[in-house]
Amino acid sequence: MITILVAMLVFGVIIAIHEFGHFAMAKLCGIKVNQFAIGMGPVILKKQGKETEYSLRLFPIGGFCAMEGEDNQSADARSFHNKPVWQRMLVVVAGAMMNLILGFVLILCTTLLYGDIITLEVADFSKNSQTDVSSSTSETCGLQIGDKIISMDGMKILTDTDLSYKLQNTESDTMDLVVMRNGEKINLPDVKFYNTETKGRLDFKVQAVELNILNTIEYSFLGTVSTSRLIWISLKDLLTGKYGFHDLSGPVGIIETIGEAASSGDNFQQNLTSVLSLASFITVNVGVFNLLPIPALDGARFLFLVIEAIRRKPISPEREGMVHFIGMALMFLLMIAVTFQDIFKLVQ
Repeated sequence: MITILVAMLVFGVIIAIHEFGHFAMAKLCGIKVNQFAIGMGPVILKKQGKETEYSLRLFPIGGFCAMEGEDNQSADARSFHNKPVWQRMLVVVAGAMMNLILGFVLILCTTLLYGDIITLEVADFSKNSQTDVSSSTSETCGLQIGDKIISMDGMKILTDTDLSYKLQNTESDTMDLVVMRNGEKINLPDVKFYNTETKGRLDFKVQAVELNILNTIEYSFLGTVSTSRLIWISLKDLLTGKYGFHDLSGPVGIIETIGEAASSGDNFQQNLTSVLSLASFITVNVGVFNLLPIPALDGARFLFLVIEAIRRKPISPEREGMVHFIGMALMFLLMIAVTFQDIFKLVQ
């Protein structure tokens, strides 16, 4: 029960931050906000402010910030459509930006909880536990202690997360590396990562360094960029067929995963670190996904505003509304299908 509450809290915070981004930017731009809701479905709590109705709803799977004149024509001078296009652009992207900022803050928190930073510098190679002889294939391919890994197969490696991703998801036996050695970039072609003792790809160790203000902020920023990029890569893999429908998870699956993270450690600090790490991935995912030009998402709304700015004339609200309605309907169908799949997995 506690793990479910933790999962719902994480969901609630991520949604609230996203909608607050729209709300705060709308207020800054002088746009009238009629409703601000966290969650969907029946109202649990409701309070009427000076001009905005605030509500908490039953299902923690969404939320909304309803602005005057957002989906229809309004004569109010403070309506959404009566504001300059650049202000409307800021309002539309503010939700996703808040998710990315939250991701940065959560990665910063997890970094502080870990107590050190994992670098990309090779510290040692794996050795046979009995003979103390190297069991690392990458060492025989030219990788050396002190090398800082810059890129693998053309992909720039920003953090240890990128490093783990490439080692786990590259199907080829070998990779072309670029490393920094003694201040000089060195190309290492056809490097094979293989631990002859464990039969796994992880055949080296990387250096950890103590935290300071600069490297903590830098690592958190690069971690946010890295997570955002991995989400784009995953979307590409999904579209190219590397991953299928069965690999998707909806709210039920995500809540289950958060619950597992909240109880996977040996102590409270480990559990908290796991939850914050997963939450950072989810909120960055929400931010990036919302910027995609898919009807009903913020990215599509932004695209319509770009078209308006170019042609100096807005697209008919009825046509835009129809596009978003169709997109929303398709997304709900996908969510229902994924939710049934999540429930089926739980039953199994």
